Amino acid sequence: KRVAPEVTAELHFQPFELNPQMPPEGQDTFEHLNQKYGSSREQQAQAREAIRQRGAAVGFEFSAGGRPRVYNTFNAHPPLHWAELEDPAKQVALKKLLLKAYFTDSQNPSDIEVLVRAATEAGLDAARAREILAGDEFATETRERERPHVLC
Repeated sequence: KRVAPEVTAELHFQPFELNPQMPPEGQDTFEHLNQKYGSSREQQAQAREAIRQRGAAVGFEFSAGGRPRVYNTFNAHPPLHWAELEDPAKQVALKKLLLKAYFTDSQNPSDIEVLVRAATEAGLDAARAREILAGDEFATETRERERPHVLC
């Protein structure tokens, strides 16, 4: 907003899984961060609060208590790919709704009902979203697009 109208930008989200080996049921957040970084509950609380404040400064609300679980996010990426094909603005809307569902509302971003609800709120067809989530449509494209970004 600060550089408009001189500068315009068009967002295209790429698939990325921070924890691709995460099981479908996820993992307790403290346990996960403790295993990954060796952080204590106090350190995690301090980091969460710093992130919450940074988000608030730019208008995003992170859950004050943090997320209770960390999940694999792969299931969210095929609908995002589809949304971009339908209308890039709908992809942006879907991405924002999924970020809110995960980071603000502590919802599971791989849960089909969460994904269909977000797709519908973004203006996409619920039946088509269910169809994509029930099969492997766009899974290959998603894996190919995320490959350059895989860390592990």
